[in-house]
Amino acid sequence: MKNYLILPAVLLSITIGHSQKNKNAYELASPNGQNKIKFELVKNAPKYGVSHGKTEVISSSEMGFLLKGNEDLSTNFEIKGAKTSTFDETWEQAWGEKKNIRNHYNQLVVDLQQKTGNKRKLQIQFRAFDDGVAFRYVYPKQNVKDSIFIMDEKTTFNLKEDGKAWWIPANRPDRDEYLFKEAAVSTLDTVLTPLTIESKSGLSLSFHEANLYDFASMTLVNNKGTELKSDLVPWADGVKVRVKDTFTSSWRTIQIGENPGELITSYLILNLNEPDKLKNTASYFKPYKYLGIWWGMHIGKYTFWESDKQGATTKHAEEYIDFTAKEGFNHLLIEGWNKGWTPAWYENRMHMFSFTKSADNFDLEKVVAYGKSKNIELIGYHETGSNLINYLKEVDEGFALYKKLGIHTVKIGHVGSKLNMKQMHFGQFGVNYFRYILEKAAQYDLAVLYHESIKDTGERRTFPNMVSREAARGQEYNAWSEGNPPNHLSIIPFTRLLSGPMDFTPGIFDVEVKQGYPGKRIQGTVGQQLALYVVLYSPIQMLADLPENYEGKPALQFLKDVPTDWEDTKIIEGKIGEYITTARKDRNSADWYLGTLTNENPRKVDVSLSFLDPNATYEAQIYVDAEGTNQKNNPEAVAISKKTVKASDKLQLNLGGAGGGVVRFKKL
Repeated sequence: MKNYLILPAVLLSITIGHSQKNKNAYELASPNGQNKIKFELVKNAPKYGVSHGKTEVISSSEMGFLLKGNEDLSTNFEIKGAKTSTFDETWEQAWGEKKNIRNHYNQLVVDLQQKTGNKRKLQIQFRAFDDGVAFRYVYPKQNVKDSIFIMDEKTTFNLKEDGKAWWIPANRPDRDEYLFKEAAVSTLDTVLTPLTIESKSGLSLSFHEANLYDFASMTLVNNKGTELKSDLVPWADGVKVRVKDTFTSSWRTIQIGENPGELITSYLILNLNEPDKLKNTASYFKPYKYLGIWWGMHIGKYTFWESDKQGATTKHAEEYIDFTAKEGFNHLLIEGWNKGWTPAWYENRMHMFSFTKSADNFDLEKVVAYGKSKNIELIGYHETGSNLINYLKEVDEGFALYKKLGIHTVKIGHVGSKLNMKQMHFGQFGVNYFRYILEKAAQYDLAVLYHESIKDTGERRTFPNMVSREAARGQEYNAWSEGNPPNHLSIIPFTRLLSGPMDFTPGIFDVEVKQGYPGKRIQGTVGQQLALYVVLYSPIQMLADLPENYEGKPALQFLKDVPTDWEDTKIIEGKIGEYITTARKDRNSADWYLGTLTNENPRKVDVSLSFLDPNATYEAQIYVDAEGTNQKNNPEAVAISKKTVKASDKLQLNLGGAGGGVVRFKKL
């Protein structure tokens, strides 16, 4: 389904205006008129501001760059031209949280040129959507023939008022795997995006970027008061961006909602990316659920490396394949199958992994063949240890092996504080590496699951083989660290998940981790683990626990039923750090699924079922924390019940502390 419309500026006089008083000022409004961008030259310097209705969101803010040699590309400009247009289309995701997405915006393109010196040109493109605004810089080819070194980006986001922010730090050894903290905007340091803010005016805001390619990732640093400034992640020598002749920055995005849930159902980031370039992804990738030889290594039952407790053995693999097939699943991840693993594999050093040679006691070809006999496809695994010099030498051979064996998904890890122990993951070097590998994988019909990666900026629209990534603090931290606190799962849907799918690895039924390290456990209930399959979106979802912990558990039925590809998504209710209730409609049936979870506080959740088909009746299959259950008391108890419901009904679910619940609405 695709309908689009491009109109010239003459038809947009209501929403896009040129100031009669100031020929250097323009105003661009969203299609519904709510979001407005004001652009103007002030003393020959470009400035912009943003408002939502009568609320000023961003006061006059700076734009531009500082180039090598202290050359200022943020002033001494004149406007050489300005064009406006509107665009309206509906496009279909290859897979996703919503099948059909409307891309409707008004656009203003301003061409600037400096008056003296090299007379450099700079184009700024603005887009106003009903769910937010965006802009980016285009440095076109021009008479100045030289390499361009961007030393700083001068873009600021001068928030009109303070607000409450949920943030994680930037440029730290653990990349983006930190717990989100809550603080006033005026107290922030340097933070990663997406940065979510609840302003004093009541608006919910998310600052991020879209379509990041051959540029450095944008972090945000507090300049003064409530002014945030773009701070590009540098190369090791301090240069921010290196290009020749021309560059196009990623889009700087501000999503705007009347409540936090509207940020989740905003598709502005995807809409700012280019359409599908691959066209054939569906021939080798369809959303699925998978099991894995994985959790056992994290809890210390098995080792990643060759030992008497080795996890990836042919014997273990065949046992996992048997269980996976018996329970009706079709994919299995095996980590540690290859040579190069040592007890120090996760330490910062240039580890030498092989991507073609099997570990002792593991026969890759034999395991693949056994899997095929049971209709189980393996998921490939490449841990680079951030030694990309080694990986790039072997990547073609490694991908070719998977293609030969009929493997169509590869999980690629990048454990290490820096790539090649030198460059930050989020810098231009890392951005280009991750895109290169993604495009390389597509040549071998491989879908990619990144861990220890850069953030998502919507490239899954252009390259649908980019199916998921970690890029946050996931389940594994519950196995060997102090763990994730109960409120973590009620924060990340409103922060990290705004950028795109996350491979959180849910589904732990032994939440007390009885076979793991002493004192380590999950601070939540099994009901909450079930809720993650609906609340945290990914087209691939792991059943992360050991097979024996699923045996004979009635709640396993929900994990069999719940899909990973959706027709539509609705946020019923939510408050950042406290709770969230999400409903999604299955893309391949008439069924709806609902997931709800809470922080450490027990909660009664009243759900209006108005999202259901008003002309239908449904069987509600309910899985929720049993009475008296919370993270400390009987956390594995799940109450399972059924009832007949209609769209006019309401449903009450009682959640224990750090608890949750799910409902499958099966159309009758």
